[in-house]
Amino acid sequence: MNTLSIDLETKSGADISKCGVYRYAEDLDFDILLFGVSVDGGPVTVYDIANGELPPDEILNALADGSITKRAYNASFERVCLSYWLRRNRPELVPGYQGLPYLDPSAWQCTMVWAAYNGLPLGLEKAGAVLGLEEQKLKEGKDLIRYFCCPCRPTKSNGGRTWNQPGHDPVKWERFKEYNARDVQVELQIRERLKNFPVPEKVWHEYELDQEINDRGIRVDRELVKQALRMDELSRNELVSRMKEKTGLENPNSVTQLKAHLAEKGLEAESLGKKDVAALLKDADPELSDVLKLRQQLSKSSVKKYQAMQDAVCEDGRCRGMFQFYGANRSGRWSGRLVQLQNLPQNHIPDLETARALVKAGDYETLNLLYDSVPGVLSELIRTAFIPAEGMKFVVADFAAIEARVLSYLAGEEWRTEVFHEGRDIYCESASRMFGVPVEKHGRNSHLRQKGKIAELALGYGGSVGALKSMGALDMGLTEEELQPLVNLWRESNPKITQYWWDVDAAVKEAIIQKTETRVGDITFLVKSKVLFITLPSGRRLSYVKPRIEPNQYGGESVTYMGIDGTKHWSRIESFGPKFVENIVQAVSRDLLVNAMKNLGWYRIVAHVHDELIIECKPEANTEVICRKMSEAPSWLPGIELRADGYECGFYQKQ
Repeated sequence: MNTLSIDLETKSGADISKCGVYRYAEDLDFDILLFGVSVDGGPVTVYDIANGELPPDEILNALADGSITKRAYNASFERVCLSYWLRRNRPELVPGYQGLPYLDPSAWQCTMVWAAYNGLPLGLEKAGAVLGLEEQKLKEGKDLIRYFCCPCRPTKSNGGRTWNQPGHDPVKWERFKEYNARDVQVELQIRERLKNFPVPEKVWHEYELDQEINDRGIRVDRELVKQALRMDELSRNELVSRMKEKTGLENPNSVTQLKAHLAEKGLEAESLGKKDVAALLKDADPELSDVLKLRQQLSKSSVKKYQAMQDAVCEDGRCRGMFQFYGANRSGRWSGRLVQLQNLPQNHIPDLETARALVKAGDYETLNLLYDSVPGVLSELIRTAFIPAEGMKFVVADFAAIEARVLSYLAGEEWRTEVFHEGRDIYCESASRMFGVPVEKHGRNSHLRQKGKIAELALGYGGSVGALKSMGALDMGLTEEELQPLVNLWRESNPKITQYWWDVDAAVKEAIIQKTETRVGDITFLVKSKVLFITLPSGRRLSYVKPRIEPNQYGGESVTYMGIDGTKHWSRIESFGPKFVENIVQAVSRDLLVNAMKNLGWYRIVAHVHDELIIECKPEANTEVICRKMSEAPSWLPGIELRADGYECGFYQKQ
């Protein structure tokens, strides 16, 4: 026995879409119903655990055997569920690893990761459809899962039961067993179809590291979360009451009703989004201004993030499973799950500890007295709900301007690399080159730094006037007439980066047309078996399925490929040099973050957000040492100028 391909069907009283697999498997009603397995790619056997048919010891022992590879589609679900089930039924088979009470992920491989690595959709059904497999996931699976895996509403007709058992509908149960077996068969076919495009061992090791971070989780201040939810409700009730008083509306939360009220008062509003309300405030009279400010506060309600924490937190007070490995398959970056750490509001209030203490104490009256906006305070405190374990501290460290550094290195823009090497401000230096005068952050020509900053943030990947606008250039005081000259000045100041976009564009097109390997600096391009592979300096590859060259709307030609679009559908996507460069730079930045994780392997990494690591460590841990290790360049990218900055805190925050 070398490999097991596994698929489970389970039941739980917890909603996995809200709480994640760890809290789902921790639920008292959790159990495994069906255990589908193929040994070494052979016929699939379904063990009917719900009817007392347990897998033989040979199979169960293999789950704990590090020399036998376990495979599944979205393997973290199977691994975590089996960890909890075995701890209840065969605890000797889960000795744990790294002090964590789960099956060791080093013996597991995820076919979903394999599919994502090769540019395919994450879902089993979509991946199977794209590959045109003979065996497809059974369409009625969702109905069967709803019937057997979720609690049911007790009624007279069902005898008041809260769970449907196999005996309640034997025909459906047999179909459910077929569904379980089919999922294993589809997983096996995907692996067979992708066998010539394996995931490198290096990436599997990264997956293990990801699973370890997810298994460890991050501690939540449950009292703060509970009180924040209570205060949010009090605040909302108060704001709605004040809105009703000022507008006379039955439901002031209704966008339709509020827009009609504003129109009656002479203020037309096409939308009541965040930016739209801010714009309306500029021209509103005092009475309507108060209404719009109340609207702003109501829309800033932070209850969803706190509710997500409360839903996902495990019995030991830690949230787990918040990171999806290879969630962004065009770069290989992580995507967020559950609480979504990637898009937390920033904190700007200077007295975080005071505000936090008031919320935790449940002192709504004082909080409301001291601060203009309770929802605003709760929003800024979301980060602080994550806390280190007792007797520990957080060290938060992140790369400084990582994408700008990677882009400069790959394109060979030496003046920028020199700026990074000497620790100078890239926004000042960029503005200085653009406008031909010295620019100092708090000195000479400091007003130009903002223009340098917006140009740096918006224009590195071929962006033009539209990119500047979307980055808020007009809101920052720039005029419409300044935008195109700003684009021109930035490109003239960065000729090698500008050339790099089009060198990459040409290399991609040549690889597609000539079916030959092309190279731009440290990056290679090759089309093989109808897939464009871009090989990064780390050796990892980016995959673009069925690439071709087609006419574009501007009268030229663009590269198109099949992928998941902005609406999450599998469709043809148009791309060009600067966009490929963006994928490459973000992918290399991701690889540098992984390198930092490995350099800091003996620390307890509990979370990561974009280019930032959150480390739970002992009080004596040295932040400077952590930042220095994080900044070490890997052997595959020698000479790149990296810098990590860090700080210590007793709760997560943004400094």
